[in-house]
Amino acid sequence: MENLIKLAREGRLERGLGLTFGTTHRPNQAERVSYDIEALTKKYQIGRKADGSPYRFKILTYGCQMNEHDTEVMAGLLYGMGYQQTESEEDADFILFNTCAVRENAEDKVFGQIGRMRPLKFRNPELLFGLCGCMAQEQGVQKLVLEKFPWVDLVFGTHNIQRLPELVFQAKNSTETVLEVWDKAPETVEDWPKIRKDSVRAWVNIQYGCNKFCTYCIVPYTRGVERSRLPEDILAEVASLVAEGYRDITLLGQNVNDYGVDLGTTNFAGLLRKVNEIPGIDRIRFTTSNPWNFTDELIDAIAQSEHVVEHIHLPVQSGSNRILKRMNRSHTREYYLNLVHKIRGAIPNVVLTTDIIVGFPGETEDDFEQTVSLVREVEFDNAFTFIYSPRENTPAASFEDTATLAEKKDRLRRLNDVQNEISLRHNLQLRGEIVDVLVEGESRTNKDVLSGRTRGNRLVLFPGDASMQGRHVEVEITEPQTFLLKGRVVRAPEVQEVIS
Repeated sequence: MENLIKLAREGRLERGLGLTFGTTHRPNQAERVSYDIEALTKKYQIGRKADGSPYRFKILTYGCQMNEHDTEVMAGLLYGMGYQQTESEEDADFILFNTCAVRENAEDKVFGQIGRMRPLKFRNPELLFGLCGCMAQEQGVQKLVLEKFPWVDLVFGTHNIQRLPELVFQAKNSTETVLEVWDKAPETVEDWPKIRKDSVRAWVNIQYGCNKFCTYCIVPYTRGVERSRLPEDILAEVASLVAEGYRDITLLGQNVNDYGVDLGTTNFAGLLRKVNEIPGIDRIRFTTSNPWNFTDELIDAIAQSEHVVEHIHLPVQSGSNRILKRMNRSHTREYYLNLVHKIRGAIPNVVLTTDIIVGFPGETEDDFEQTVSLVREVEFDNAFTFIYSPRENTPAASFEDTATLAEKKDRLRRLNDVQNEISLRHNLQLRGEIVDVLVEGESRTNKDVLSGRTRGNRLVLFPGDASMQGRHVEVEITEPQTFLLKGRVVRAPEVQEVIS
């Protein structure tokens, strides 16, 4: 496996796997740098507290998988400085809020938490508060922190995470808020240190940023333009994770379909096929996809790649062409339905999930009913539904909005009623079925119950012990529910043990 990783690092993985990337294209090398962890630990060691105990940190993460991945990176940086992690707010010497800016209620929650935790400063004079992530990229948030939350010691954004060690030192020695937010990322950093919170699943960034500029979305402003990692760097990271025992790998991007557009030598379908060929790989997932460039080549790659799972998250956002146009979504209702037809034709057992916004400015009752009819026609396995939330400096924030909040809440309830009925009906069809489940660990609420996922990303709960973590087991579904499945283990093939 070490040789495999070395080949990938050198851009010669095709020799080890019988694959070819074509002509290697390398962007300006100044744009991609490796992170010198040794230099970090030497220059920014935090030391120990006066009583000899280590400084401790806690990161509170909000939002998408990209934020979860960023948290793992920042945890790695803080460990490199000598910090240790704690789950207790009272024990922490650095509390960092890694934030999401997609919806207003997420921002309200963060500021509510910051206000609630302020008294901790009086108990621990060395305690630092930090705010980072997508919220930090908004000028309105920066101004609000400086004016209303002066006890926040550090604010930085999505483009300068590598500066965290130095910024922490600045904050420790400053009586004012240290604010450093970059408008764009001047480099793509490789070889990040990471402290992964999971031992079975792992996130792997393949692309950063988004060029789609949907009128409601702040992500292109907070995450910047699309930037793809080099394929050899991605393959090296995945190979390393496989060698460490990770079983379920998710390839991450704001729009993974656009992977490689800026490189000019490969694309997402090609990358999926190459990841699929890594020796020892188990399950491969990806998120998130844009319907507009979900190509036939990509559908074929998913269908033909043994380890790429049968789950596709394909945000539709609305079933009305008029609203889709106002959203700048690029696809139409008809295009989306045809795409679903093609996907299901090539991958008959595919699990389809989506995102839907209700109450977008200008949405009429007829527009909403078109969304409901699309949901009924597609029959998604699950949908993440939201009431539209205006975001600072996005075009839709200035659109005329005629629907009342009560009307929007009623539409959300009606939509959820339809989708929940579909989700439950799909799950009820699995009663008595035996499904392959990759065990992730103990349930959050009961240590005697394990949780895991099917290839289609359905959550399954069942009695078992922790020794099954990271293994495949066969589970009979005994109690299907709307959002999860309950069952019992009938066989654990990897340990050759039949469980009664």
